[in-house]
Amino acid sequence: MLLAFYKPYGVLSQFTKEHPTHRVLAEFGFPKDVYPIGRLDSDSEGLLLLSDEARWNERLLHPKHAHARTYHAQVERIPDESALDKLRRGVKLPDFTTLPCKAALVEPDPPHLPRVPPIRERKSVPTSWLELTLTEGKNRQVRRMTAAVGFPTLRLIRVAIGQFTLRDSKLEEGKWRELTPAESKLVLDR
Repeated sequence: MLLAFYKPYGVLSQFTKEHPTHRVLAEFGFPKDVYPIGRLDSDSEGLLLLSDEARWNERLLHPKHAHARTYHAQVERIPDESALDKLRRGVKLPDFTTLPCKAALVEPDPPHLPRVPPIRERKSVPTSWLELTLTEGKNRQVRRMTAAVGFPTLRLIRVAIGQFTLRDSKLEEGKWRELTPAESKLVLDR
């Protein structure tokens, strides 16, 4: 079984509560024996897949498959073409250099509902949205990439895995459902 979940902000991508104030996946009523495929940080939102079949984990996460994951990142200021090119070519971070990725400014802003709690905004600093498609998923990678090119991420939403999008899921935040066989194939498409 393959499940799609719209993970809210502030929820850890794990079932075990390690601290009384943490929100975890256990509160969303998933079937027994499913586990998250990959993860989204507590302060990230969006599409998270879960399954009770180990093959999904290997197929979607192993670097040899170079499986695409697409994010919308709301960043401080408006990146120019030079910053976007740096993201596209790969960004040198202290511990590794990211693989090339797709990066584009999203105009007009995507129709995401406001986050609860709201992002921090400075009245004198505009924000913009980027769409980034990566084939690797290191710890806090998108946030580290945008910060390295001078545009810190304020909000991060995973909007697609393969060709299956959060929009396709028709899920509201905090809800989940099982994918159909056709939807599962979209997840595998790059």
